[in-house]
Amino acid sequence: MGKVRISGRLIALLLLAVCLSLPQTVLARESRLSFSAAHGPTAVHTRVTEAWIAELEDMVGDKVKVDLYPGQSLIKLPQTFDGVENGMVSIGHSVLQYTRGRFPVMDFINLPLGYPSGPVATAIINEVVDKFDPQELKSVKLLYVHATGPGYIHVKGRSVTKMEDLQGLKIRSNGPIAEMLKALGATPVSLPMPELYQALQKGVVHGGVWDFSASVDWKLAEVADMTIVAKDTAYSLGFFVAMNKDAWNGLDPEVQQAIDSLRLKYIKKHGQAWADYDQGGIEFEKKLGNSIVEIDANESKRWRAKVQPVVDAYIADCEAKGLPGKEVIAYVEQRIKDAEEGHFVSQYLD
Repeated sequence: MGKVRISGRLIALLLLAVCLSLPQTVLARESRLSFSAAHGPTAVHTRVTEAWIAELEDMVGDKVKVDLYPGQSLIKLPQTFDGVENGMVSIGHSVLQYTRGRFPVMDFINLPLGYPSGPVATAIINEVVDKFDPQELKSVKLLYVHATGPGYIHVKGRSVTKMEDLQGLKIRSNGPIAEMLKALGATPVSLPMPELYQALQKGVVHGGVWDFSASVDWKLAEVADMTIVAKDTAYSLGFFVAMNKDAWNGLDPEVQQAIDSLRLKYIKKHGQAWADYDQGGIEFEKKLGNSIVEIDANESKRWRAKVQPVVDAYIADCEAKGLPGKEVIAYVEQRIKDAEEGHFVSQYLD
């Protein structure tokens, strides 16, 4: 029997015919993504993330599926950025400060500059990304950033109304805020957040620094009975939501467009979530009978002057690396002033 010769063109036509006969769902380009969330399953920010996933999947149909892993169940917070970079996780949500030294420009958000609220801090941190386009974030596809409400000093069994009252107090903190506490005369103590409740309960430390969300989430208001509101030295804590670049590049263009289109909406949602947290934390502290004491305005400015070396150190570190630290601080201080004067307008704020 003679050999039957089939041309390459005929093979290609046959394959095309087979493909065209398949259901469209088989032909659709589907991606499955893992999303490691910073907060626990019931936290407000996890619910915001769940809404983001639901809206994205509704927009693109079967072209993408996102599996959510809340509360560090897939990867720990300090390893999240590296995990996103190397593809261990498709999308990661964590704290910028947990990868110390990795984000020299973005460290501005942790400085005691007087951030007034979560929505304003969230708007400012996104504006800085837009304006200064930090190189340190280029190894990933940055979806967005957001930031907590104002962080204050909280103490147990002490009354603090002036700087001298902090002398000798052991206060749990880390990063630039530890340097702030040193400048104010307190003794910073490095301690993992999960250990703080018991440390306060047993008197190992006299207090800690946190925003009002931790008063509720970590129940720290149960073991600290006074919050010292020093507005001029309020800090914030920045969070990132970032995607592995290969995972991003492998997405259908329609999915990429959908993700980009959700950015502004969910930045605002996370910012508002911090405001809701602050209100809930304040109510929780009041319910427990805790004191929330705003120190005298002149005393607050005295604190701000005392911690200026912490801000100067940030600028010097950036300048040594050829980065615009001075310009970033000038911009952020102006935006905080705008908020204080009641004319803060931003695309990231309703």
